[in-house]
Amino acid sequence: LTHIPVMLLDLGPDHRTEILRRMHSKLIAQFGRVIRPDDKRRDPMWTLVQGVIGARAKTAVSNDNADRLLAEYGSWERVAEAPIEDLTARLQTATFPAMAAERLKACLQEIIAQRGKASLDHLESKDTADAMAWLETLPGIARKISAGIMNTSQFNRKALVLDSGHRRVVQRMGLVPAKADTTRAYDELMPLLPAIWSAEDLDEHHLLGKRLAQTICRPKRPDCPSCPVGADCETGAAL
Repeated sequence: LTHIPVMLLDLGPDHRTEILRRMHSKLIAQFGRVIRPDDKRRDPMWTLVQGVIGARAKTAVSNDNADRLLAEYGSWERVAEAPIEDLTARLQTATFPAMAAERLKACLQEIIAQRGKASLDHLESKDTADAMAWLETLPGIARKISAGIMNTSQFNRKALVLDSGHRRVVQRMGLVPAKADTTRAYDELMPLLPAIWSAEDLDEHHLLGKRLAQTICRPKRPDCPSCPVGADCETGAAL
């Protein structure tokens, strides 16, 4: 038998990268720039706490709860020592106060057990993937929160935050599989993002995608005729 060498074809860049570029530009045109000021980049531990207690809650509520816990207890170590009942009482504005209290206490206690204090400073020397993998071993931390800690805190890393709304948008557009969970959607999208995009660009892209999900690409009865990215959306094209 004659051996025939296999030719590997260079298929060029994934077309979805250009869709993401167009999506970003069109969402800016629709909603304006959504840029978090530098002074809003928080301590990574604050960002972790805000994420753990923020399930299905508005960002402003979770921000306020995280600020108030630190102000009242004085340190995250003291928050970890507080009885569940006390934490639950202080998290009444959270969507699930008891669950938030339990997850927060468990998470803080695990960090302290491993690191000797409530600190994520050791992640500074890790690459982003390794840092996120470590975070995801903690109680209450999945991909959305680990990406948020790395991107929106003072770590300022290139990690795309995906909440359920933003994920819904990219699924309807056909950029990720329809049944992909947050981790798979993240793994699909990260290699597609334009290499030139900074950590701040990824943050803005998430905030714009979230805005689209809240206003036009709603869970039920999406307003496809008004969607600025309809030309690149598989769902919109099928209507």
